[in-house]
Amino acid sequence: MKYIVVLGDGMADEPIDAIGGKTPLEYANTPVMDELSKKSEIGLAKTIPDGMKPGSDTANLAVSGYDPEKYYTGRSPLEALSIGVDMKDTDIAIRCNIVTVSDDDLPYEEKTIVDHSSSEISTEDAAVLLEAVRKELETDVYKYYLGTSYRHLTIWDKGEVVELTPPHDILGKVIGEYLPKQEALREMMKKSYDILNNHPLNVERAKKGLNKANSIWFWGAGTRPALDSFEEKHHKKGVMISAVDLLKGIAVGAGLTNIEVEGADGTLETNYEGKAEAAVQALTKDGYDFAYIHVEAPDEMGHQGSLERKVKAIENLDGRVIRLVKEGMEAAGEPFRMLVMPDHPTPIACRTHTSDPVPYMLYDSTDPKEESWDYNEKEAKKSGNYTDLGYTLINHLFEK
Repeated sequence: MKYIVVLGDGMADEPIDAIGGKTPLEYANTPVMDELSKKSEIGLAKTIPDGMKPGSDTANLAVSGYDPEKYYTGRSPLEALSIGVDMKDTDIAIRCNIVTVSDDDLPYEEKTIVDHSSSEISTEDAAVLLEAVRKELETDVYKYYLGTSYRHLTIWDKGEVVELTPPHDILGKVIGEYLPKQEALREMMKKSYDILNNHPLNVERAKKGLNKANSIWFWGAGTRPALDSFEEKHHKKGVMISAVDLLKGIAVGAGLTNIEVEGADGTLETNYEGKAEAAVQALTKDGYDFAYIHVEAPDEMGHQGSLERKVKAIENLDGRVIRLVKEGMEAAGEPFRMLVMPDHPTPIACRTHTSDPVPYMLYDSTDPKEESWDYNEKEAKKSGNYTDLGYTLINHLFEK
């Protein structure tokens, strides 16, 4: 038996009047999930423990089988593992996004955050801009490291875990009250605007109609993580297939093998087929027992507040990932159990994460159910199946 998690990041949502009170998951054209839901167990799972912030970090730890209350030490330390930064016990890792703030004559504190991803900036463009910041701001105390797209890392030597606001939580808001209380961090953010706003690359981006990547933004501080071995916990040899450093970092910490897929970039145009094919290859030919396929696009479209693009991301997940995984496993004659779910909701209405329980669908190719469910938030709630400790759901996947 092979085991698969297909994770549509931020896929869950709330009813939207513009589409008849349906959610994007309910509204999207998803023939594969519609077929599988009739043969699957569906239900709700609580992935965010009470009192913890609803992040992809805590939620994906839970889906991976790690209790966030026990294992979570911050988001950025997990990304440091992915980037290959060997953190000291006294280091603090901080996410260093390259974001768009309003290009106006107002003081930095009075600017508005426009876009947390700078028009989904490419890693190549971000590398140029981060290097400009590094040359001006890096010291023995603060080191800058390139990540993926807009997601980068700062290591603070002998730092402290401080309260910092995620940029995607304050889109459209004036930034002043959300800036770090620590003067050094705040000053680096202010200086980054002076370095980046009129950088030649940003001048060219503006001419192309792209948002300027004109400020760094610190958030997600944490200490060096320590995850138990996934294989020792579950006796399964596994792979992680993701475009984002957070998930790759979880994999490094858990001892899963990261599979790099060309063209996988965390955007709506990511290489969906490549991810599906890599998972099937790992499970049917390379001797792995478990594959975690992470797709970032629904979350990014939720942050953008784009209903049309979020629906498209869900349809892509259905037709270009789940379908190919199912067909590939069936063609290989390999029995499998597949868990399809989001990590957390990213509702269009608020453009950030919430802590609501998320719908899951568990399909077993050797034991198809005879049900009438559709896979969406409403039907999952009606099912009566509920997992209060989200990190235990993976044990349910592995029961057979």
